[in-house]
This record gives sequence, C-alpha cells and structure tokens, in this order.
Amino acid sequence: MNIEEVARVAHEVNRAYCISLGDDSQPAWEDAPEWQRKSAIGGVIFHKEHPGALPPESHENWLAEKRNNGWKYGPIKDEKKREHPCFMAYERLPQEHKAKNYIFAAVCRTLL
Repeated sequence: MNIEEVARVAHEVNRAYCISLGDDSQPAWEDAPEWQRKSAIGGVIFHKEHPGALPPESHENWLAEKRNNGWKYGPIKDEKKREHPCFMAYERLPQEHKAKNYIFAAVCRTLL
C-alpha cells in the first residue's frame, strides 16, 4: 500500500473507533477536508520514518503539526477557529484519546 492508502485506512479505523464511543463527528475519508487528510498522511509518514515511535511521540508529532498550522486547545473541535480538544500534552489526554495513538500506530506498522 502507498502512504495515502495507509492514511485512508488509519483514518477510517479511527473514525470507526470514534463512532463506537458515540462521536460521529469524523467524516469519511472521501468527505474529509484536505487539512484532515494531510494530517493523516503526515502521521503515516512519521511512523514510516520512526517505526518504533511510541504513542506519546506520535501525539507530539500530531501536536507539532497542529501548532505549526495555528491550532490551539478548544473544548470542541472547530476547524474554523482551529481549536481541538486533544491539543494538550499526551499525559493529560483521556484514555479513550490516548487509544487513538495506539490504534493509528498499529495500522501504520501493519500496512507499511
């Protein structure tokens, strides 16, 4: 699989996990805005370049990408305001959000 295909699978697995938690805010890959698809692709590239990366490192990579694009903490994800509820240190994330980093990394390790 190429990087974009891995990113699509990782995105859809994350979307399914979010739906299982009652969060249906994640669009399907085909409907996801470009910034969201680019973020997933960036995460896959990170895992390809750092195959042994741990979940806190994966989250820090995501956080740095968001920070570089003007995002900040907000209680509700709002792409217009560039606010995200996971914009915080990994240690402060609720367990259900920490799990996303494990899942994303597992998908990348399996498919790359």
